[in-house]
Amino acid sequence: MEKLKKGDDVIVIAGKDKGKRGVVLRAVGCDGLVVEGVNRVKRHTKANPMKGLVGGITEKEMPINTSNVAVFNKATGKADRVGFKVLDDGRKVRVFKGTGEVVGV
Repeated sequence: MEKLKKGDDVIVIAGKDKGKRGVVLRAVGCDGLVVEGVNRVKRHTKANPMKGLVGGITEKEMPINTSNVAVFNKATGKADRVGFKVLDDGRKVRVFKGTGEVVGV
């Protein structure tokens, strides 16, 4: 089970986009995340009529390292660390280290 998943609300804690919040769109490799609105770059693309691609300058999100983001805790309004806990019924869930609440409920 991963500490950060697709759909998590995260906040950037280091780097050029420090303080920005976004939703995890996808995981890249073992330690990369693509976060909505974070680490945006401009790409110059060449038109390709055979594939139906229009040329020009486009913006897209690039992966950011997982060590530079933290899960956003809505109860406290701050970044929080994530741990794991096994419930009485045997399910393993992610919990906030600060408050002990289950993540994503």
